[in-house]
Amino acid sequence: QVQLVESGGGLVQPGGSLRLSCAASGSIDSIYAMGWYRQAPGKQRELVATATSGSSTNYADSVKGRFTISRENAKNTVYLQMNSLKPEDTAVYYCNADLHGAGARFGLWGQGTQVTVSS
Repeated sequence: QVQLVESGGGLVQPGGSLRLSCAASGSIDSIYAMGWYRQAPGKQRELVATATSGSSTNYADSVKGRFTISRENAKNTVYLQMNSLKPEDTAVYYCNADLHGAGARFGLWGQGTQVTVSS
């Protein structure tokens, strides 16, 4: 069974920083892409950042220059370094992976981690 486990959320003041981590475990052959999405109360889930196995990255306009996504392929782990946080960054952050395991290719979501930016 493959699963994604996230960590690193919490409460931070505006202008502060947080680092999220997401580790994939289980029967994994390869991971094509990993990324972060977020969902604020009353809003749809939206893309924050993605990173392919070839280190290509993509960011939402709202986080460009403030957030950095990175992968540690040997550990099947993706990170999201979030700097200069704003109250509008408050949301549940979900990790996502596009991977191949147990003979099939499929997408997987983590359980989510709460990020709250407030003074």
